[in-house]
Amino acid sequence: MTHRQDEVAGLLLAAGGGRRLGGRPKALLTHRGRPLVEHAVRVLRTAGCTRVHVVLGAAADAVRQRARLEDCVLVVNPEWEQGMGSSLRAGLESLAGTGARAALVSLVDQPGIGPEAAARVLGAYEDESSLVSAAYAGVRGHPVLFGAAHWAGIAATATGDRGARAYLRAHEEAVGLVECADVAEPYDIDTAADLTRLE
Repeated sequence: MTHRQDEVAGLLLAAGGGRRLGGRPKALLTHRGRPLVEHAVRVLRTAGCTRVHVVLGAAADAVRQRARLEDCVLVVNPEWEQGMGSSLRAGLESLAGTGARAALVSLVDQPGIGPEAAARVLGAYEDESSLVSAAYAGVRGHPVLFGAAHWAGIAATATGDRGARAYLRAHEEAVGLVECADVAEPYDIDTAADLTRLE
């Protein structure tokens, strides 16, 4: 195991209720015959994260029952309806005291982003001060890597559905961009029309 795999935890945000999908929790959408949350966990593991924390919210019990997440730390965000910011805060809190020095954060509803992009971002990790983002034709996207030195600042500014956007904008000069457009597509599964992208 490399020090990178040991020090960087995967953090998957999978709490959304799929409001624009008629209330179908995104974690349970089917992709390649299994719940989408399993696919997203596999991406983080294949990229090199040996420890993965999964933040659940909508239908958390159903996700636990239907998805195979035995090797993950499951974090239930009771405030998931307040948006992605609350899930990011819950996830970062769950990493406190684990020895993780950085978090590689991905979203459950982006199946076009695979292990290659996640591995590139992970590969840019240096230490607790690292701040790295995947980029698509120069535009910042996911996954993002937050060194532990940034967690408190991110948690303080993560509100609504913006997640870490405000923090990243305020620290733009410090963010290392890793181009991933050649290996991934950063689309979201947000609406019924997007479901055609699932296999």
